Amino acid sequence: MKTVFARTPYQGVVQIVLFNRRFYLVGAVGTVIAINASLFLPRRMSLTMMACALPLIFWLASSLIVSHYVYDRSSIYEFNWLSQVIPRTPTAWVNIHCGFDEISHTLVAKFPGANFQTLDIFDPQVMTEPSISIARRIKSFPVHAAAAHYDALPCASGSFEAAFLFFAAHELRRHDQRVLLFKEVARIVMPGGSIILVEHARDLWNFLAFGPGAFHFFSQRVWRSATFEAGLIVHSHRSITPFVHVYSLRKIA
Repeated sequence: MKTVFARTPYQGVVQIVLFNRRFYLVGAVGTVIAINASLFLPRRMSLTMMACALPLIFWLASSLIVSHYVYDRSSIYEFNWLSQVIPRTPTAWVNIHCGFDEISHTLVAKFPGANFQTLDIFDPQVMTEPSISIARRIKSFPVHAAAAHYDALPCASGSFEAAFLFFAAHELRRHDQRVLLFKEVARIVMPGGSIILVEHARDLWNFLAFGPGAFHFFSQRVWRSATFEAGLIVHSHRSITPFVHVYSLRKIA
């Protein structure tokens, strides 16, 4: 399925560089300094410096390659996988994000005629990572989002058949905050409805790709624990590439 606003071939990787530009700038400068310094140092010191620089060089390159693969070359934004995690086309859905929304316009096109709402739960006092603040400043979106707080969503109970959390929930860094968010999402989704959580995982694949940046993500165990405490179970789980996981959540009967 084609989205209303087509993505450019390198949109994903360019955004990753922009959102994390301090990391890439420091990494690039550090690499240049290490390579040049090694030319004038004694052999042993030179080899030691290059050995220390190699992981940085590898992760700079691998993070860009994997970001391009995930965000620009995979099917993640085509949503052809959605029919496998949602049993029926929802007549009402909600998308919850942190001010960076790349999917609402696609969902509008995919579910024509459905009632929908888009909520922005960004809280500068809670979500202090520089990358999300940068993302909010440099990107605008075609679908208006209502401001909301993660633990008090402005929606009636049982309002939606489906809810989407697309690379958003990890911006809540504390476990109790994520539990409160999932409790609220469970409240506004009707019985039998689906909650679609899409996230990277803190695992070997993402560590190899992003290095220490993988610690910004959470493990599958952490997600399952937070959702279970909120009264949700993982109805189905699949991967889109080895780096991204899709959890279809349902209320515990």
